[in-house]
Amino acid sequence: MTPCIALIVAAGEGERFGGAIPKQYQDLAGSPILRRSQDSVRLGLEAIEKQKPQLVMIHDAARPLIDAETIQRVREALDTHDAAIAAKPLVDTLKRGENDIIKETIDRTNLWQAHTPQGFRFSPILEAHRSVQGRSFTDDAAVAEHAGMRVTLIPSNPDNLKLTNPDDLDRARRLLGMGALPDVRTGFGFDVHRFAPGNSITLCGHTFAHDQSLEGHSDADAGLHALTDAILGAIGEGDIGVHFPPSDPKWKGVDSARFLQHAVDLLRQKGGAVSHIDITFMCERPKIGPQRAAMTKRLSELLKLSPDRIGIKATTTEGLGFTGRGEGLAAQAVVTVRLPFLPDTQ
Repeated sequence: MTPCIALIVAAGEGERFGGAIPKQYQDLAGSPILRRSQDSVRLGLEAIEKQKPQLVMIHDAARPLIDAETIQRVREALDTHDAAIAAKPLVDTLKRGENDIIKETIDRTNLWQAHTPQGFRFSPILEAHRSVQGRSFTDDAAVAEHAGMRVTLIPSNPDNLKLTNPDDLDRARRLLGMGALPDVRTGFGFDVHRFAPGNSITLCGHTFAHDQSLEGHSDADAGLHALTDAILGAIGEGDIGVHFPPSDPKWKGVDSARFLQHAVDLLRQKGGAVSHIDITFMCERPKIGPQRAAMTKRLSELLKLSPDRIGIKATTTEGLGFTGRGEGLAAQAVVTVRLPFLPDTQ
């Protein structure tokens, strides 16, 4: 069989994906997405020209679930075609919209969704790229089409998804058998805030009217502070004060949802996910029951977690202690997280 070089494309900033690091380096079941696409990355078409390759297969590092069978079919197609790409026939009805209104139904007959890998005879695709320098094309097949090359379509594995946003990464983890991550951990968090003059309180990201407020450097959301600490504790990342020092003025009055999102991002970078949370408030007032549904909804939005995995409840201390005297409230949070099992490195 004619030798073929693989070129893995991992450029770009992954801005739509979000997070602190580019999506191609996000953790997926204990390995970076890029590594799951291939063990090494070639330098590019211009660089590999020195090796005088006859064939090249170009693959997007954001598609880490490519299977060997699809790769083989694309490669074999190059024995009889100048170019071949993995692609998926469109089966859903297509609508063209404008300002959220349907303007047209598009005939999906003979429409395909382009995937990678995309294979080419090397010299023609290199010359095609050289001829369109400075112009924008959505994929290498479009460059080949522009140069007059005939590109054949090879049915792709339906699971050959492209990781564009965090939800895609969660789906990829499930497809890798991580629906039941084996490393189950529990974290515990506790927070206290005293009452101060004011007319509203924020708990679990939900703000509601009250005859007092809570005193704190940020928004004094005891629920989110306890929950953030619980997640950080479950993954061995210290506590909220380590990441967001109260002495730093830039965190004054900030929405505590930012603290929670930071903890969740750290968990996701380790390949993990939140499975369940349970928060208990200790206070005489305010009454938590009437606010429970709104708090649950907000936490569900922040954590992308179904409401049946969120517990919020309250208790009094029978008039005892600072909470019993109405001087403040306390919150404790217990969180269950799941991570891929990795052997100890020590």
